[in-house]
Amino acid sequence: MFQKTLTFSSRHEGEIIDITPAVNEAVQTSGVRDGLVHLFVRHSTAALTTIEYENGVLADLSRALAILAPDKATYAHDSRWGDGNGRSHVKAALVGPSLTIPVGGGSLLCGTWQQVVLLELDVNAGRERTVICTVTGE
Repeated sequence: MFQKTLTFSSRHEGEIIDITPAVNEAVQTSGVRDGLVHLFVRHSTAALTTIEYENGVLADLSRALAILAPDKATYAHDSRWGDGNGRSHVKAALVGPSLTIPVGGGSLLCGTWQQVVLLELDVNAGRERTVICTVTGE
């Protein structure tokens, strides 16, 4: 087993960061040829998924999340904590904090148009995000 903490800096709410190169590098460093890579973001207002990293579909994803957890809605979290990021927590929970990808031949077995992305969902963005990358296999 190989484990590495990957760190990414975000600039604003809604930013979608392509972390595929960093994950590929971790897989190659691990020496695992065939197995799995598991990713876990250690924050309750960030999420991980795969998507085609293309401006149109990125905008579509952002719009879909805004429909599911609208900016103007009332959130109990905001009433209790006053930090205004209730929608951020809801969006992160809908997408999820973890992702598992198969590894074959020492590389991620993603589809041709599939990249691994970190979603910065916090209204209080401009922060450092950590992703635990665990590679297992042979």
